[in-house]
Order: sequence, then C-alpha cells, then structure tokens
Amino acid sequence: GQVLELLRGVQRGSEDRKRSLGCLRWALQNEETQQKFVRLDGSIRTLTGLFTSSLADLQLDAARCLHELSHSSVPTVAEACLPVTPYLLTYLSGHSLEFTELCLYTLGNLVVESEAVRKQLLPQGIVPVLASCIQSPHEAVLEGVGYVLSQLLQAKEAPTEIIPLVLDSVLPQHMLRLVCSGLKAGMGAAVEFAWCLHYIICRHSASTVLLALGAVPALTSLLLDLASEIPQDAPEGLELLVCPVLRCLSNLLAEMGPQGQGQDGRLLVALFLILQCFLQQHRFLIQECLWLLNNLTADDPFFCSALLSLDLLPALLQLLTCSQMASVLVLTVLCNIAEKGPFQCQRLLRQPLLPQLLPLLTLPNPEAVGQCLELLHLLFLHYPEAAADFSRHGGHQALEQHQSTPELQERVQALLDVVRQPPVPAKPRCLSSPRPHPF
Repeated sequence: GQVLELLRGVQRGSEDRKRSLGCLRWALQNEETQQKFVRLDGSIRTLTGLFTSSLADLQLDAARCLHELSHSSVPTVAEACLPVTPYLLTYLSGHSLEFTELCLYTLGNLVVESEAVRKQLLPQGIVPVLASCIQSPHEAVLEGVGYVLSQLLQAKEAPTEIIPLVLDSVLPQHMLRLVCSGLKAGMGAAVEFAWCLHYIICRHSASTVLLALGAVPALTSLLLDLASEIPQDAPEGLELLVCPVLRCLSNLLAEMGPQGQGQDGRLLVALFLILQCFLQQHRFLIQECLWLLNNLTADDPFFCSALLSLDLLPALLQLLTCSQMASVLVLTVLCNIAEKGPFQCQRLLRQPLLPQLLPLLTLPNPEAVGQCLELLHLLFLHYPEAAADFSRHGGHQALEQHQSTPELQERVQALLDVVRQPPVPAKPRCLSSPRPHPF
C-alpha cells in the first residue's frame, strides 16, 4: 500500500511531486520495497518519464531513485530497468557532474546483476560511449567510467563479447595513461583502470594490443615511481594501485616470455622497496611481488644475476617464512637462480641458505617441500660440495621423514643417495617458467 501511495504521489504531477520522489528514493533503499515497486504497473515508465523530463531537479531526483533500484541484487529488478538504459547512455554527456556520475554508477550496478542488461547495452553502444567519457577532465567521472568498465570486464561473456570491443576502441590507451598518472592525477580512477587492465590481460590472449601500446615499459616506470614515493609520503590507498599493477606486469611478462622485459635492475630494487614498505600492514602484496619476481627470473639470467649482485638475497630469504604461498614462491625464485649453473649456486650458498631450508622440510605444505627438494637437487647437481654441507647441518634426517610420502619418495631417495655418497651428475628437471597470475 505504501509503495503504491508513493508511486501515485509521483504520478499525480502535483506540487508535492518533488517531496514524493524524495520519499520514494528513501523507500527504495529497502530490497523488499524495490521488488514491490518494479511489480507495480507503470512504475518504471513513470520514473523514465521523469528521468527524461526537461526539469533538471526532477530529472536528478528520478536518477537518484533509479540509482537506488540499481543496488538490488535481484536480477528481476535490474531487468525491470531495461527500458531506461538507452537514456542512461545518452545522458552520460550530461549537464551536471552529479547527474553524469549517478548515470555511470547506475549503469555499473545494473551491469553486475543482469546478463540481459549487458546484452542490451553492447548494441546500444556502451563501449563507444565509455570511450568518449574516459576523455573527461573530471576525476569523479573517470572513476565512474572505471567502475562500469571493471564490471563489464568481469562478466562471464567478457572474453568473447566485451574485451574485443574494448581493445578495438581508444579505451586501452587512455586506461594505461590514467593508471600511469595515478600519483599525479586521481588515485581512485587509476585503481579502477588498473583492475580493468588486469581483467583484460588475464582473461584474453590479445594482450598484444597492450604490448604494442608500451604497457610493459609504462607499468615498469610506474612501479619505479611508486617505489621512490613510498618512504616519504605514500598517498593513502597506494597498496590498492600497487596490487593490480604488479599483476598486470606479471601476466604480460608471462605472455612475452624471456627477454620481454627491458633489462633494468632498478625494477628489482623497486620491488624490494615495495615489499619492505607493505610487509607489515598489507601482507597480501608479498605474494604479488614474489609472483612478479618469479616471472622476471624464470628464463632470464640477467635478473637472476642482478638479484645477487644488488645484494637482495638476504631480503628475499627473510620472506621464506611469511606465509605458505610466500615460501613456495621464494623457493621457486631460488630454483630459477640455481638452475643457471654452478656459479650462481655458489653465490647462493654464500648466504646461510642450507640451514634455512631445514625448517621448510618439516612444513605441512607439500608444495613448499616439493620446491625445497627441487632446489636441493639443483644445488647438489651444480655444486656437489653443498651435499656434504647439508649433511653436516643434519639434512639427511630432515629428508628421511619424507621417505614414506608417496609423491616425494623418489626425489627424497635420490637426494639421500647424493647426501650419503659422492655425487653422480644427474640431468636437471624442467623448472618453473613464467606463470600467469590466477584471475
């Protein structure tokens, strides 16, 4: 009854219409009311009429009501709003910032909940409209564009239906520009667009467009800038930008293969500065940094050497016990280095590496133990003295506890044979290649 009363008040066209719209907007914050409202005959038609009226204040109030409706997590509510989508797109070149912003966030919310809405918006030209909006000078509008795009790019049909359209537009170059100017311009928009780039890179093989736009040098340069800002006055929320930027770079490098990254040792220093800064407060960034470090060192002798020459190994070894995932990734990076041969193994062993591996062999983490065995295999293979050293630290006892683990048995036995007697040269197994970051 109350919902019908509000709708009638809005329809009557009396002096009170503005007040009725205000009350309706407040009522539509309730999920049950939203569902009742869209079931009423003529409800969306009435709102659409006011939304397209020539009276700016009524238009804005109707936009606020539509925005409340768009928050519903019930697909039928989003689908009831289908008739309004062409107007939402048209009004993105709106007369007021608040109005444009409302239209953007309403679109973004509708896109999340309903495939029917997404299917209707594509032929209506949402991608070209967003490509035009992304050139706006207003931070608030840019952030809204980023929100809509990030929702579109996460849709299940994005890889086949949405991402190709985005890549064919001017959006990628502007997204990259806005991400890389995040420190100077707006952090909010930069964060949204960095996630947009991540969704494109990890869900679509056409990263060639981004590579051609110079995404790798641009994002590398951004990480160097971010690292240099960190100690002084890191802006609030910087970690929210760092995370997707690290992922984008990791995945682009995984796609490019060896020598994809210009050989710049400063990137390693920047990574460790970022690690150091966020180690306590934002531990989730540790594995993001290590993932990139793995992709840099996987097939690249330059970065393996640079990590040792720049004396970054002690800082890397400190991360061995941060988390299960960190242990696995640190060990993988150490394997990437050890795989490069005797000289690199010798340099690794200048640090007290072997004693630090012993506790890892007792972890209830099969992946970390497996990676630890891989590292020992490479060290013993390329630098046989390491086996005797390992034995002196009580390494054989640590290995023996895995003799009855089916998936490790064979490798453990091979290592025990080496530890107990003079080494026999063996062929190294295939090692980690660059890995795409999981979505």
